[in-house]
Amino acid sequence: MDKSERFYRIIGMLNNRLSVSRSQFLEELEVSPATFKRDLEYLRDRFNAPIIYDSELRGYRFELINNETFQLPGLWFNDSEIYALLIMEHLLENLTPGLLSPHIEPMRAQVNAILDKTGHSLENIKEKIRVLPQAARRYELEAFEALCQGLLSSNRVQIRQYSRQRDEYTEREISPQRLVHYRDNWYLDAYCHMRKDLRTFAVDTIKSATVVNTKSRTISKKQLDEVLQAGYGIFSGKDTQVAHLVFTPERSRWVSREEWHPQQQSHFDEQGNYHLELPYSNEHELIMDILKYGPDVSVLSPQALRKSVIAKLDQTRKNYS
Repeated sequence: MDKSERFYRIIGMLNNRLSVSRSQFLEELEVSPATFKRDLEYLRDRFNAPIIYDSELRGYRFELINNETFQLPGLWFNDSEIYALLIMEHLLENLTPGLLSPHIEPMRAQVNAILDKTGHSLENIKEKIRVLPQAARRYELEAFEALCQGLLSSNRVQIRQYSRQRDEYTEREISPQRLVHYRDNWYLDAYCHMRKDLRTFAVDTIKSATVVNTKSRTISKKQLDEVLQAGYGIFSGKDTQVAHLVFTPERSRWVSREEWHPQQQSHFDEQGNYHLELPYSNEHELIMDILKYGPDVSVLSPQALRKSVIAKLDQTRKNYS
């Protein structure tokens, strides 16, 4: 039993019993008297655990008011879990620079104090681990924070959003439903009150956002998934078709281990080609992913998607003629 498990066991025993004798602790924890003494001192000094020895009860108990229970503050991890936490924190910090620092800093200080005893540190981990976001786009931090505030408080948000396709700005009021981090970029699923429908917005296209003192329209998770996750890609819809792709045996070694969509179907044929079938509604993102595999993939159906891919290949070839 490691130290973190012992701490949880000590707190649990004290919360569940009127008092616990020293011999009961030693038997339950399977430790020496010296180790038990160090554990008590650590809990009292580091976590302010109100553990006292009651001479009348001849055991240890919590000195609490109104029969409350004491819990270890925040989360407690063993050594392996601490490393995992710091790695996760480092990953998140690099995904969204500066956004998480104020909230993670108190926990990081506590974890670092524990890590001092192991000879490792957050700085050392950052030197050993590299996070390389690909094609991550810049966005306004103030707008992101307002979107988070509206999302968590269930309030509407007034946004100024830029359309890359039309090269123009629009003002609209939305009811944020959820934030999605997809392919190194942030997207917001929301109900658009101007369009009276669900939409997915790229957060980097939202140039300003202000929380409105009006409660959001709540859309059920089931309805969100039916509309926004029915097909392939981030920009989806309810009306879907099924794409049938075939990958060469060599490329199959990679693609067969990937999940393109939760509802995909796949199999290998006798020649070792990998067949992948998946639903899609907006073909643009799917076409981009098909094209990156070049000669290692072909579209069997539907014919409309096949023709679109051929047209893109023809346009690409003309650029080099």
